[in-house]
Amino acid sequence: MKKLLITGGCGFIGSHFCRMLLDETDFKVTNLDALTYAGKIGNTDDFKDNPQYQFVKGDICNKDLVDDLVSQAEAVVNFAAESHVDNSIDNPGIFVQTNVLGTQNLLDAARRHSLERFVQVSTDEVYGDLPLEGSEKFTEHSELKPSSPYSASKAAGDMLCIAAHRTFGQPILISRCSNNYGTHQLEEKLMPLVISKAFKNEKIPVYGNGENVRDWIHVDDHHRAILAILQNGEAGEIYNVGADNEVTNIDLVKLLLKILGKDESLIEFVSDRPGHDRRYAIDSSKIQSKLGWRPKRTNFEKELAEMVEWYKLHNT
Repeated sequence: MKKLLITGGCGFIGSHFCRMLLDETDFKVTNLDALTYAGKIGNTDDFKDNPQYQFVKGDICNKDLVDDLVSQAEAVVNFAAESHVDNSIDNPGIFVQTNVLGTQNLLDAARRHSLERFVQVSTDEVYGDLPLEGSEKFTEHSELKPSSPYSASKAAGDMLCIAAHRTFGQPILISRCSNNYGTHQLEEKLMPLVISKAFKNEKIPVYGNGENVRDWIHVDDHHRAILAILQNGEAGEIYNVGADNEVTNIDLVKLLLKILGKDESLIEFVSDRPGHDRRYAIDSSKIQSKLGWRPKRTNFEKELAEMVEWYKLHNT
């Protein structure tokens, strides 16, 4: 494989994946992105002139455009998605359009052109949540119990991929990752929001009592996991990706305020989000044992401090 079609490559995780490919591999990368609120063309400024890179503005629901681009590729990595839970509560239909119908459109084109690999970048949120107390973790065999329109639409996309492998023999692989952090993330997400509000000495909203738990992984570790899945994963398999780094939302906010030198009085508890998942925890033993991947960016406070410096420089 030398020619990749990356969908959603102007987003947070997708742009990091494109950057890594262009810096460290000989892949030719075509990036298809609709440049909605979630995709920023500025995320690609540092590699936009790379001769191995091509950007195409467009929607994964556009059948003719997708068919043309897929015909020129050998593999697809699908990052394109509506991904913000709060937005999915306000307008579920957009999430179904992109995350379900868009995924099916990509699958159809991939089958017509006999692509070598199709990597569906999914989320641990398709599993629903876990009790706050206990040590249970999501495995690849955990039941799908999505809580929000966002996670339900991602679960539907995953099921279409699984069916494409079973029915048509398409070489599908699915990654399901925990919460990512790093540079170039949208301000609506928790960490950039906290940093931005703290810079301005504005109140920082925290849902409920802040005791919800997330398993945080650095975006660099995530995109290296995706590359391992793309190159060495077994068709038809699902791989969970996590860092064994469970942190409550309130502890995370307090840690960021500490790094920023800001007072905890900025924290403001607000009404909880409908259907708010309690705890995510990922068992990533499969990808570690089968593909030899392991998270490397594991000094959480150090990584957060470096991330904060980037946001300072970029006036988030």
